[in-house]
Amino acid sequence: MQGLHVMTLAPTGPMLAVPPGAETAARFFRGLGDPTRLRILRILFESERSVSELVELLGAPQGRVSSHLSCLRWCGFVDADRRGRNVFYSVTDQRVRDILALGDAMIAESAGRVMSCSVIDEENSGA
Repeated sequence: MQGLHVMTLAPTGPMLAVPPGAETAARFFRGLGDPTRLRILRILFESERSVSELVELLGAPQGRVSSHLSCLRWCGFVDADRRGRNVFYSVTDQRVRDILALGDAMIAESAGRVMSCSVIDEENSGA
């Protein structure tokens, strides 16, 4: 078990192996944790798109779309390719599609439970 940290939840409770980089993993998933970013990725699964095409398809302001694209690009989920005055975005890795497909499968089984999680609501409200 080299490279793993063990954390006790309670004096008599179970031992959990916590891999190094849990903060990085949490940030990775927060990069996917916005409905607009997920919609962008799903559009880009079909084909590469320019910012203006994404703005039109999403019905969102250009600044907001650009901000979300910046996050997706920074986190390594999308690539940008400048062609003249336009920048075209595409998904960088097939595994992004795989991650979302796994999530969809789990959501199909537990959507109600996910939507009723009060802890997530508190985190999003800054409580």
